[in-house]
Amino acid sequence: MPEDNEKIGSVSPSRYEQIVAELREVVDQHSRGQFTIGDRALEIEPSRLRDGARPEAGWTVKESLTRLAEDIGLKYSTVNNARWVAARWPEEHRQKGVPFTVYRILASIENETERFTLVKQPPAGKPRWTADDASRVLGWQVENPVSKQEKISAIHALAQDEEVAAVVTTDLLRRPAVSAHVTAEDRVRVVEEFTRDETIAATVTTGLLRRPDVAFRAMSDDTARHQVNHAQVERGRQAREHFERTSPVAPAVKQINRTVEFLDLVTACHSFVAAAAGRAVPGLRDRQLTEDEQGIVHQNIAKVRGPLTELTLAF
Repeated sequence: MPEDNEKIGSVSPSRYEQIVAELREVVDQHSRGQFTIGDRALEIEPSRLRDGARPEAGWTVKESLTRLAEDIGLKYSTVNNARWVAARWPEEHRQKGVPFTVYRILASIENETERFTLVKQPPAGKPRWTADDASRVLGWQVENPVSKQEKISAIHALAQDEEVAAVVTTDLLRRPAVSAHVTAEDRVRVVEEFTRDETIAATVTTGLLRRPDVAFRAMSDDTARHQVNHAQVERGRQAREHFERTSPVAPAVKQINRTVEFLDLVTACHSFVAAAAGRAVPGLRDRQLTEDEQGIVHQNIAKVRGPLTELTLAF
């Protein structure tokens, strides 16, 4: 607030007080004028249970008030609003110095006793009512937010448009002091919302897993570890298929792999025959195989010989 000897705007404090006194009189005149419009509209059309109902003979409320509004150069809504406020505030309950705007706001209080008592008692620490004070009583949004909740409500009201909300959120999250006050649960929720897109989620996850502490904690989760292992296997399979489809050396590598497989099979067959013949099986050395054992060995060799021959021809 400015000091007593400082100008308020472009005027001195004393001149400012003169202007305030003058305009308060104007506001009082405006309030009396609005109530006069409302009272006369009530005289023409007293309050009914249903204002739109047509009497047995004559005009409806809207027709009468529309005619009145046109004859005095105002909008129908202005006349109808003044009539409603006048009906909620009988003349004996109107207080000097209370603006018509305050009466209009407080008129929404349904309980008459509460409404008539409240208007006589300005908010604590203030000499007179203001529109914001009246809005606070009703829990409505104020034009000059003071408390934290009022400021939050004002921001929400201004950011109802999705594009505006996105820009505001982005700007606020760039402020370290702001993000520091966000709870862990809300941070997780925000990250989940921002990573619904698969491409974004993959980029974020890759960056996070490059941090050793994060990767260690993530791999402590059985499901996460299983998904990573599955992804590694699938990634290897896709890479192998891509290599076989596109690489010019893929046929040569495939031939080498088949040769290695063939050598492994031959080695296994020799080991099997040697074991069956007793040359590599403890307990069979230094004794002649019985006829039954020799028959079993020949049967097993016959089973291996067919696939081995086919594989040799394939190579």
